[in-house]
Amino acid sequence: MNPTDKNPFDERYACEVMVLGIGCILYSDEGFGVRVVEKMDKTYEFSDNALLVDGGVLGINLLGVISKPDNLIVVDAIRNRGKPGDIYRLEGDAIPDRIRAKNSLHQVDFLEALTLCQALDKVPQTVIIGVEPQDIDTQSLELTPPVQAQVDPVIELVLAELDRLGVSYKKGISDNVSCNPIQNNPH
Repeated sequence: MNPTDKNPFDERYACEVMVLGIGCILYSDEGFGVRVVEKMDKTYEFSDNALLVDGGVLGINLLGVISKPDNLIVVDAIRNRGKPGDIYRLEGDAIPDRIRAKNSLHQVDFLEALTLCQALDKVPQTVIIGVEPQDIDTQSLELTPPVQAQVDPVIELVLAELDRLGVSYKKGISDNVSCNPIQNNPH
């Protein structure tokens, strides 16, 4: 790639605030972050300075995406030895320790991607909002009841973060084609 060529991530993912849902929807509560972002995408319309992204389990491959926004709100399942459904908000120095405790490959890869942002001189201000999973091992497209019950409360926490960052939004059906970073989105 010629140094003067435009990086395709630059235009698409350069935003003030990114809400990133990560996890694998094939393993019950492991898909919590993605399910939250999907519901937000269906329920709200956001100002142009915010972007919702389904990061799946791309881990280190998210580097090109997460190095673009100024602020990053990550939603995921986080093991913290609590009760299933417990909600956590992590920022600053608390992020590395709690993510390592999860023992999930995509979470460790995500942490590495976030750390590598330093090499690009673009580390977004990051907040992670997570829920204690009940089951991340069973193949199921459904969240367990205690985790499903936290989808709306976590959306409210994400909206509070967006309020704090000055992002405007309203309830309504979104016209977004997809929030998946792999697919082409005409917006």
